[in-house]
Amino acid sequence: MLVRTFAASVTGIDAVRVTIEVDVSRGIRFFLVGLPDVAVKESQQRIESAFRSIGYHWPGKQVVINMAPADIRKEGSSYDLPLAVGILAADGKIPGNGLESFMLTGELSLDGSVQAVRGVLPMALRARNEGFRGMIVPEKNAAEAAVVDGLDVYGMAGLGDVVNFLSGRGQYRPLKLDLKELFDGGSARYDVDFADVRGQENVKRALEVAAAGHHNVLMTGPPGSGKTMLARRLPTIMPPMTPEEALETTKIHSVAGKIGIHSSLITTRPFRNPHHSISDASLIGGGTYPQPGEVSLGHNGVLFLDELPEFRRSALEVMRQPLEDRIITISRSRTSCVFPAGFMLVASMNPCPCGFFNHPSRECVCSPGMVQKYLNRISGPLLDRIDIHIDVTPVRYDRLSGSPGTERSETIRERVVRAREIQAERFAGMEGIYSNAQMTPAVLRRYCHPGEAGGRLLRAAMEMRGLSARAHDRILKLARTIADLAGAEYIAAEHIAEAINYRNLDRSGFYG
Repeated sequence: MLVRTFAASVTGIDAVRVTIEVDVSRGIRFFLVGLPDVAVKESQQRIESAFRSIGYHWPGKQVVINMAPADIRKEGSSYDLPLAVGILAADGKIPGNGLESFMLTGELSLDGSVQAVRGVLPMALRARNEGFRGMIVPEKNAAEAAVVDGLDVYGMAGLGDVVNFLSGRGQYRPLKLDLKELFDGGSARYDVDFADVRGQENVKRALEVAAAGHHNVLMTGPPGSGKTMLARRLPTIMPPMTPEEALETTKIHSVAGKIGIHSSLITTRPFRNPHHSISDASLIGGGTYPQPGEVSLGHNGVLFLDELPEFRRSALEVMRQPLEDRIITISRSRTSCVFPAGFMLVASMNPCPCGFFNHPSRECVCSPGMVQKYLNRISGPLLDRIDIHIDVTPVRYDRLSGSPGTERSETIRERVVRAREIQAERFAGMEGIYSNAQMTPAVLRRYCHPGEAGGRLLRAAMEMRGLSARAHDRILKLARTIADLAGAEYIAAEHIAEAINYRNLDRSGFYG
C-alpha cells in the first residue's frame, strides 16, 4: 500500500516541502532513498522502538521509503514523525486518508515521546504557503509554530497522541495565540534601563543618534568606564519591533535552535555578545550544512563585540560585506545560503594593551609602539564602516554617588521613534532603505545637502583629518540623523559639526 506524508527541509532560513512516499509490500527488506543523511537513516531504530512502546510492531514486510525531491539533502531527526506515521498508514494500522492535509515534524525518543526540533517556524510558514490545513509538531514547539496565522497547529507529546488524533480518537484542539497580546506584553520589556547609567551624557547622546539612524558605534575607553553597561542598554531605546521584524528574527533563531521551550515570538531586539575567542564560522555563519552565525542572530538588534582588537582579524574583515549589504552569503559545494545580517554593530575597545592610555589619573605602561600595534589590529576599511567613534571617560565619584537624575530609556526611545517616523516617510517607496544609515549615494545626494556653512566645515575636516570618501558620506548620514532628531528639515552647520565630532578615531588621526 502506498501512502504519502509531508514534512519540510530547512535551507537557510526558509523551508521547502518534502514528500515522503511509503510503500509496504511483500518482502523483508527496508529501503530509504532520497538523499538522507546518517541521522535520517538511523531513524529506523528510533521508530521501531517507539512503535513497541505504544503497542505496535514494525511491519514484517518490505518497506520502501522515498523522500522527494531527491536532489535536496535530508538531514536531522525531524523526519522521524512523518516517517513513522507513513509506515503505520501504509501498513494499515491507521487511516491513510486525511494525511494530505497535514505537515508533520518531530524527533522520536525510544519511549515514543516526541522531542523538539529546530526550524519549526519556517516549516509552519511553508505549510501555510503550500495550502496545508494544519501542522503536527512536538508539544514544545507548538507555541513557536502557532504564531503563523491561518494554520491549525497541534502540539503532541508522544507518538500515541498522534495516532489517536489521526484515527479520530480523543479530543485535540489546535493551539491559538493572541499576537497582539504578545507584542503588548513584551515589545518594550527589558531588564535594564538608561536611567541606571550615571554620567556619560555625551555617550548617551551618541547612542541615541545611533539608534535613530541605525548607525554603527565604536566606544573607546579604559576598563570600568561603562562601555559594556551602555551597550547593553542600546536595545532599550531602539524602536519597538514590527510584526514583520519579529517574525524574521524568530525564524533565524528557530533555525539556529535558540528558541526556548514553549516560547513563541521574539518581540524584543536581540542583543548578541560573543566572546572574542569565537571562531570565524560561529561569528559569520557556516558549517558543512550552513547555519546562521552571530551576525545573523543579531539581525534587527545589536551585535556587541567587546574588546574588538582581540577578535580574529579574518573574522572582522569578513564582516565588512554584511555591514554594507545587510546579508551574509555562505557558499558550499552543494548549496549556497543567504542569511539576513541587518544588525547594528556596537564595539568597544581599550585605548592600549594596559587600558590606561590618556587616562586622567592612571599612568599608561605601554610604549608608543605597543599602542600603535594594538590599534592597528583594526583595519582602516573596517573602521570606515563604523559611523560613530566615541571616547568613554571614567565617571567622577561625585557623579556616581549623586542621585541619578537621568532620562529613562522610554523617554529617549520616544525621540528615536519620532526620528524613525520621519525617515520612514522620507524613504517611502524605496525598497531596502528604512533608515539613514542605509542611504545609497544617489539618495544621499538627494537628501543630505550640507549647506554653504556646513560644506565649508566638512571640507576643512576632510583636509585636516584625511578622511575617506566613505567617511564623508557617513558624516552626512549622521548629520541627517541629528537633524531628524532636532526636527529640522535641512542639515545645518551645527549638525555637521556634531557628526564630525563622532569621527575622532579615523586612521590618520588615530590618537595622535
